[in-house]
Amino acid sequence: MAEWIGSGLGMSFGAAPLLDNAKLIIDQGERIALVGRNGSGKSTLLKIIAGLQEPDAGEISVRPGLTIAGLAQDVPADLAGTAAQYLATTLREHGVHEDWEIEKRSEQSLAAVGIAPETSIAHLSAGNARRVLLARSLVLEPDLLLLDEPTNHLDLETILRLEALLARRQGALVLVTHDRMFLRKVATRIVDLDRGQLESYDCDYDTYLDRKEAKLEEEQRQNALFDKKLAQEEAWIRRGIKARRTRNQGRVRALQAMRKERAARREKVGLVQAELQEADRGGEIVLRGQGLTHAFGDGPPLFQKLDFTLWRGDRIGVLGPNGCGKSTLLRILLGELVPDSGTVKRGTSVALGRFDQLHGQLDPGKTVQENVCDDGDQITVAGRSRHIMGYLQEFLFTPDQIRGPITHLSGGERNRLQLAKILATPCNLLVLDEPTNDLDVETLELLEEILLGFQGTLLIVSHDREFLSNVATGALIFDGQGGVREYAGGFDDWSQLSAEAAPAKPKKAPASKPKTDRPRRLTYKETEELKGLPAHIEALETQIGDLNTFLADPETYQNAGDQVADATSQLQTLQADLESAYERWQELEAILEASGRTL
Repeated sequence: MAEWIGSGLGMSFGAAPLLDNAKLIIDQGERIALVGRNGSGKSTLLKIIAGLQEPDAGEISVRPGLTIAGLAQDVPADLAGTAAQYLATTLREHGVHEDWEIEKRSEQSLAAVGIAPETSIAHLSAGNARRVLLARSLVLEPDLLLLDEPTNHLDLETILRLEALLARRQGALVLVTHDRMFLRKVATRIVDLDRGQLESYDCDYDTYLDRKEAKLEEEQRQNALFDKKLAQEEAWIRRGIKARRTRNQGRVRALQAMRKERAARREKVGLVQAELQEADRGGEIVLRGQGLTHAFGDGPPLFQKLDFTLWRGDRIGVLGPNGCGKSTLLRILLGELVPDSGTVKRGTSVALGRFDQLHGQLDPGKTVQENVCDDGDQITVAGRSRHIMGYLQEFLFTPDQIRGPITHLSGGERNRLQLAKILATPCNLLVLDEPTNDLDVETLELLEEILLGFQGTLLIVSHDREFLSNVATGALIFDGQGGVREYAGGFDDWSQLSAEAAPAKPKKAPASKPKTDRPRRLTYKETEELKGLPAHIEALETQIGDLNTFLADPETYQNAGDQVADATSQLQTLQADLESAYERWQELEAILEASGRTL
């Protein structure tokens, strides 16, 4: 049974239409993931579904009595009172007046997002404020729940809790998210918004990626055939004009129709084109904090007597609950905040690139262009001068956006602007605080590729599990109670170790998971291992060859007989190592080949 139907939807804000005769049907109980590029109109469509925005064209049919609630991307500035009071006010505004019901529903919703009812919400962090807003959308128990980037600013524990809650919810759900792992676990249908059109994929996310890629390849092939025929017809009509021949009017009209069709074609939005400028390598030690202790006011220490050394080439992911001190530690290490006790020393020749989750590196009083190059129109990138227009267009900004204020940009577009600003400056240390928030999947994957090729040092705060698995090789884990522990390994390794260390729970029947034939990709750690294996195998073979030569020489037994036993034992060990290295090389090569990628 359909809950909401929109047909012939049209929406435009002056440029190419965000919705162009689009159609969407939301059925009862289904969980839809709405995917598309930044600026494609996903948030606008959610507003239309919620009744907050009227489309320019089209018809909307809503089931009588349907209740809709949503989670907006931005945190309101007028939050006040306690979390319980805020939810109670919300329920009363929506016709719930029984105190016992208000208390019960408020407690359940706040418990689901990990917020205590008595928490004052006036000065909460962005992450905790979004928890309260998420609780607000849940407490209404809507028939249709709309979530716009629900995992932004949430810590890992809350994301896992939200996944479980949404999976067992009975009502319909439409969500926009950049978190690929979250999307895989929650969505039952994918709706793709591309160049004003909505296309439904009744499959899991990985199957959608394969089908979408095949669709775009076929579109490109058909466009190439069309353009070839159009070029031939244009050449025909020019020859006819030059020879002053009478032309076939039907063919002329067909050519005019082809011209109109070609002019109306909306090309696929390009990918961001970017590369990271690397500064000189600098010293072996990048940052060193010793005996760091810090607290806010009379509260408990966020961390105490913390010793942490960031070495050149480290790729550290910082994990922990919201409010535990992750961003505070970054500010202390970068000299933006003085700790209560302890010292911080920065290594030699450190060139910093900084990404701030609250866009603090951007000036809202300046245009997009001025935020990157101030009053000039030229920027030096990779040692050569570039015009700012051309550079920013590579990050998919239009000329009007480039000349306009950043206040008109979406959250994802502001993140893209921060990336453009960072990538325009040489650096050997990148500090990224929640860099994946609001980015579309294509830009997110490009960021991963850029970081995988970066030879400098990375310090990343993120709750995006797949992003950390692909990029980080070490972790700094905050336990939320003042403890901080270093872990040598990526997110997958730490997650597996944490699961093994957790107390055993009663076994339940395994939940059915969406099947996927999409092969996994190599992690960063595995990629680096595969790159080093040929040299490692060659070194082992060289050592084995030297030992065989040594043991085959008759003089060995005459002059160095006491070394034969050690050499034989070492030869056996090296041969076993070589066999293991070959097996590992074949295993990783098979994964790489199946993923369709190359080193």
